[in-house]
Amino acid sequence: MAGADSQEVASESSWTFLSNHGYVLLSIAREPGLRLRELAQRVGITERAVQRIITDLEQGGYVSRAREGRRNRYEVHANQHFRHPMVADREVRALLDLLNSSMRCEAAPAGHDDSTGMD
Repeated sequence: MAGADSQEVASESSWTFLSNHGYVLLSIAREPGLRLRELAQRVGITERAVQRIITDLEQGGYVSRAREGRRNRYEVHANQHFRHPMVADREVRALLDLLNSSMRCEAAPAGHDDSTGMD
């Protein structure tokens, strides 16, 4: 029975709220010049998987890519709507803003109001 319990714990701890597509999109929104290798390391997937996800995001209109020398620079189109019918009335911007604002709040020193740029 202990084996079943440890499998259940492993299963419970391995899932996340966002898909890898969400993590790649969020990473690109934060740093548009990231390389595939860097994206793969951040998300915890292979470079090939990142490449497929970026292709999906491009085909869906969520991301575009432009060459800058030997590198790609990505642009997120945050005005695109979510694909799932439950949230299809919402723009992706809402999620990106939510996650990015929480990151700014965590990084801001105590007593600092990040929304005004003033202490």
